[in-house]
This record gives sequence, structure tokens and C-alpha cells, in this order.
Amino acid sequence: MISAELGAKLNRQAALASIAVASLLLVLKVWAVLSTGSAAMLGSLADTGLDLIASLVTLFGVWFAAQPDDHNHRFGHGKAEALTAMFQVVLILLSAFGLALQAISQLLGGERPQGAGDGVAVSVIAIAATLVLLIYQRSVIRRTGSLAITTDNVHYKSDVMLNLAVIAALAMDHWAGIAGADAALAFAIAIWLGWGAWAASQAAIEQLMDQEWAIEKRERFLEVVAQHPELRGLHDLRTRTSGNRDFVQFHVWVDGRMTVNEAHRVMDEIEDKLLVAFPGIEILIHPDPEGLVDEASMGAEDLLARGPNGESPALMAQGSPS
Repeated sequence: MISAELGAKLNRQAALASIAVASLLLVLKVWAVLSTGSAAMLGSLADTGLDLIASLVTLFGVWFAAQPDDHNHRFGHGKAEALTAMFQVVLILLSAFGLALQAISQLLGGERPQGAGDGVAVSVIAIAATLVLLIYQRSVIRRTGSLAITTDNVHYKSDVMLNLAVIAALAMDHWAGIAGADAALAFAIAIWLGWGAWAASQAAIEQLMDQEWAIEKRERFLEVVAQHPELRGLHDLRTRTSGNRDFVQFHVWVDGRMTVNEAHRVMDEIEDKLLVAFPGIEILIHPDPEGLVDEASMGAEDLLARGPNGESPALMAQGSPS
């Protein structure tokens, strides 16, 4: 697990790399649009322009998310990454809508692109530059888990498909003589961008809505907690993720005859084990004497107690089949 400082630095560098690539491609695609008049290339240009804006916002987002906790943000600023991701999604949707309108207009007007060679050359350069950026972003995501960089990566993946579609559109319309191919593929690109925006929004929405961890992660968490021999049960488990930070709170049952010092020792030992398995996690534990339940419904369930058929406690808690 890397330090928060190193993670913030890597995220900033990835955002700066995105800005550099988007700036280069923006200049090239302006020239290509003027040379070809292609609707598909115009859509690619619009998407690159939004890429640049999104990358600038991403840079601000990862910088702000890395700011330390303060009196008004005791849980940190990690959700700035989710907000940044949602902003990118909005930009992608706007790009898709504008491209769809342009494609329909060109299709109805019967306009066709010119100078396809220039457009193809620019698209090939764009694909090469984007692939290099994607590889670099993935290396950063593996180390930091940044949601903002992940969404940016998803967006640039769609750019590769976008540029491939531009090449196909120009080739089919200009060299194969298939009228309307450029506009038709431009419309297909708009649909692709819209679908990509929907997919990219899901992780951000999950964070903003404080969705629980995935079943597999909760299972692993419970397995670590269950290793402590003095623990009698666990209930009212609540988990969430903000940026690249995980938060968890839960109640545990211990022998009611324990002193406060003894119970505190057990809590410390549980925390130590969890921090080894989940580095950087924020933990809040509440000890209860064995059998005491203040919660109702699912909060009262002992998540360390297996079902009659050995069902997973995390699955049982969420009412899922084993």
C-alpha cells in the first residue's frame, strides 16, 4: 500500500498526462476537421475538446480529494473524485448528444467528407497517443485506486473506439463510395459515448450514495475479524468508500465480565489485524456485552454466525442465496 502523499502525486501526474494528450489531439483534430469536413471527425474533435475540460477538472478533483481532513470534513475530501467523475459523465453525454444532432443533419443534407487521408492520419496518431496514455493510467490506477482517474481511463478507452470508427467512416465514405457511411457511423459513435457515460457513472453513484462494499470484500473482512478468539459475535456492520479510502463501523460482542481495559485490548487487536489486511482503512468499533442488541432488523444479526447449511454471513445479511 502506497502512502497518501505518493498516491496524490501519481494521480496528479496521470491527470497532467491526460491534459497533455488532449491538448495535442485537439490541435491535430481541428486541422483534420477543416481538411475533411467529416461529421465523424467533428464528433471526435468535440469529444477531445471535452476530454481536455474533463482532464482539467480531474486534475482539480484529485488535488482536492487529497487534501487532509479538516474540522468541516472529518471524513476527508475523497468524494471530490466521485463528483469529478460525474462531471466527466455529463460532458460525455453532451458530446454524444451534439454528435448525434450533427450526424442527423449531415445525413439529411447529403454532405460527404473530403480529404480522407488527412483524417485517417490524424486518427492513427490519436490512437497511438491514447494507447500510451491508457497504459500509464492503468499503472496509476493499480497503485492508487483513484475513481477520477478510472473514469478518465474509461473515457479515453472510448476515444480509441471513436478514432477507429472515424477511420472506418472515412474509408467507407471516401474510398468505398458508400454514401452516408460517415454520418451513420458518427451517429453510432454518439450511441457508444452515451452508453459509456452510463457505465462510467455507476461507480461514482455508488460512492455518492455510500453503497456497501461488494460481498466478496465484506466476506474477507468478516473472516479477518472472526480470527480473534475472544470475540463472541459481530453485528450492525456498515461499510462505505470515499475516494480511495474505506470506512467501516460495527458492534462486537465480548464477555460482559471483561473490564474496560480488557475490552479495549480486544478492540485494538482486532484493529491491528484489519489494518494489515485492509491498509489505510478507517475503523470504528463499538463493544457490547455478549447478547446485548440495541439495533433492530438486519442490524441485530450476528454476521459471524453461519447458517444451518454453512451460508456466508455477508450473503445472509443481504438476503442473497448462497
